[in-house]
Amino acid sequence: MNYKRTICIGIAFLWITAFWQVYDNIVPLILKNSFALEETASGIIMAADNVIAVVLLPVFGAWSDRANTRFGKRIPFIVVGTLLSVLFMMLVPAADNSRNFPVFAVSLGAVLLSMGFYRSPAVALMPDLTPPEYRSQGNAVICIMGALGSMYSLVMIQLLVPAETNPDYTVLFLSIAVLMIAGLILLLLKVNEKKLAAEVAAEFPEHAPEDDPQDSGPLPKDVRKSLIFALLAVFFYYMSYNGVTTAYSRYAQEVWGLTGGSFALSLMVIAVTAVVSYIPLGLLSAKFGRRKIIALGFAMMSVSFIALTMFTEYHAWLNLWFFFVGAGGSAVGVNIFPVVVDMCSSRDLGKYTGLYYTFSMAAQIVTPIASGFLLEHISYRTLFPYAALFALLGLLVLPSVRHGDRTAQKQQKLWEYLDS
Repeated sequence: MNYKRTICIGIAFLWITAFWQVYDNIVPLILKNSFALEETASGIIMAADNVIAVVLLPVFGAWSDRANTRFGKRIPFIVVGTLLSVLFMMLVPAADNSRNFPVFAVSLGAVLLSMGFYRSPAVALMPDLTPPEYRSQGNAVICIMGALGSMYSLVMIQLLVPAETNPDYTVLFLSIAVLMIAGLILLLLKVNEKKLAAEVAAEFPEHAPEDDPQDSGPLPKDVRKSLIFALLAVFFYYMSYNGVTTAYSRYAQEVWGLTGGSFALSLMVIAVTAVVSYIPLGLLSAKFGRRKIIALGFAMMSVSFIALTMFTEYHAWLNLWFFFVGAGGSAVGVNIFPVVVDMCSSRDLGKYTGLYYTFSMAAQIVTPIASGFLLEHISYRTLFPYAALFALLGLLVLPSVRHGDRTAQKQQKLWEYLDS
């Protein structure tokens, strides 16, 4: 496991996650406060990115599997997608300030298409350049990079969003655009995809694509069954977790009376928890197996969401439960993606990365609409029970996942991993 290499690979995921943090928390507020949309209509629009993703992410992932340029398979997708995303993203706050809904919708759609163009290729870089038994640790590093991106956005929200009903979000979106361009420059300076692929093939020749004993044809029946249940676990995880994250800013305003960007503190607790727990969780997965750690994560999420249901007022100590939400979500997130991609040939990593995102995004299509409907027509207080239900469903399907659960062949001490 080469942590330095994996950190460089994960730079793209940092700015991708920073963008989605702003999207999930700010776009619902724009829809509600600037364009006066009801919760269900807002949920439908929030699901648009996931509709695009379900269709396009497997296509772009498989396309990048077959690409062969002098810059590598994935890097060209990352460069083009990032530049287009920055261009269209800055139109979103401009349309908000002018209250021009058609321009807002078109610019939002364009940035979502641009983000979707390179998401699967960017994530597939990690399994491309990491042996299968170390992918939980590799994904832990990628998740840390994503958590740092989330923390960056949450800090920017707190600093740059004033406590008023219709603030100007231009500077906030600009802060994300600057991060994306700076990250892209750093990625291009530090990651020579073809060179790194050659280095990994030399270090681990048994995992070179041309030596992969599993072809790229149909999966065996038992593996296919495990894959289906693993993808259901992915679906339930995102139904639970994103059901909360896409509605929490509104919940915090309506139920707990938080104003401005103050709701971001609890989300910051989740992000900080993720940063400190990803690596230990990756190491625990290498020792005890991925399924056990995933099961622990689903259980922690369930208990935490049930506990948060009980409070009608916000207290600072409630962030203890958000700590457990962060740790539980990290336990699932670190391991479920490696479980999925470890069932396929190394020549199909982009395709199966896209398949993983098909199920995660399908959940994110349904969950803003479903949770938004419950918030609007029943009560805002349905949010946390809703999330707990799907976390429990994820726990229930896990015993049927019988493949993709690896432990590291050589157990190392923590400091040995950090020296690599």
